Amino acid sequence: MNRFRKAVEARDVEALEQSLAPDIVFHSPVRFHPYVGRAAVGAVLRAVIRVFEDFRYTGELHGDADTALVFRAKVGDLELEGIDLGTVDPSTDLVTHLTVFVRPLSAAQALAAAVGKELGQR
Repeated sequence: MNRFRKAVEARDVEALEQSLAPDIVFHSPVRFHPYVGRAAVGAVLRAVIRVFEDFRYTGELHGDADTALVFRAKVGDLELEGIDLGTVDPSTDLVTHLTVFVRPLSAAQALAAAVGKELGQR
C-alpha cells in the first residue's frame, strides 16, 4: 500500500490510478455493490480527492495480507475518521482489493452526497 499511500498524500490522481490493479475490487463505505476495474475505481477516487479537505493519514497497521491506512479528513464542516483497508499483489505492487470504512454516519452521508455530486449522480 506504499505506492497507493504516496499517491494519495501527493494528491496525484494519475499515480493513484496507476497503483490500482486493472481488475481491482473496491468496496465503498456508502454503496452496497463494489466498484470493479481501474477505470471505475479511479473515477470514484478522483472524486473523493476533490471532496476531501485536510486529508491526512494518521496510522498504518499491517496484517498478513492486508494493510490498513488510518486517516482523518473533512467534508464541508464535518470531520471524519476512516480506514483504507487494502490488499496488494506482491508480484505487481498493485492494489487488488480496497475497502474504505468511514465514521461517523453524518460524515459518511455528507461524503456520499458530495461524491455523488462530483460524479454527476443524484
